[in-house]
Amino acid sequence: MDDQLTYRSGFKDVLPTVFGYIGVGIAFGIVAKTYHLSVLMVLLMSLIVYAGSAQFIITGMLAAGSPIGAIVVSTILINARMSLMSMTVAPYFKDKSFGENIGVGSLLTDETFALSMNKLNFTDHKLNGPWLNSANIVAYLVWALATVAGSLIGGLIPNPESLGLDFAVVAMFIGLLYLQIITDRSRPLLKHLQVFLCVAILMIILMRFMAGNSAILLATILGCLFGMAVNRK
Repeated sequence: MDDQLTYRSGFKDVLPTVFGYIGVGIAFGIVAKTYHLSVLMVLLMSLIVYAGSAQFIITGMLAAGSPIGAIVVSTILINARMSLMSMTVAPYFKDKSFGENIGVGSLLTDETFALSMNKLNFTDHKLNGPWLNSANIVAYLVWALATVAGSLIGGLIPNPESLGLDFAVVAMFIGLLYLQIITDRSRPLLKHLQVFLCVAILMIILMRFMAGNSAILLATILGCLFGMAVNRK
């Protein structure tokens, strides 16, 4: 990663992340095929929903015959964290038009958000449209193609859960957390670990009193507040 904010730099910076998209995308395609979703349905879900963890949940709920309303609400709750990520990125694009902000925000994911936060360490805390749009579009297209590839080969694996493929999203998030901690040079490692432990403890406690998706959102908000307090201290 360098200090350039060009289309070419965005393409180059996102390439390591793309390998994670390929692995998780293929895993999703295989799982979706096992649940009897067609290749076209997998492609449309990847292009329209474009949310790895939500797509796994949607597939399982469709297979279980869950009502559409429940699927929609679950998807909104799972992706509610994206509003926090978007608000974090938004200040770097406050001088851009509404349309440009919609374009950037529509394709923002956990991975490109983490990539953006890492990029700030090299660009004097600056971001722009060409760089982030390039990273977002490459990730979007690779995800869609990977899920289709997984769907095409899914018939060869009758029980993907036995191989741990349903754990792919979690594994990728762990990798993103590790990369964020070791590359963010703006704050000491101890502060990162304090916030990490705070969120982990909050999740353990909150999961006893509420649904997992709600616990994730509340733990994230409380973790952000704790991080602000630690940073000021």
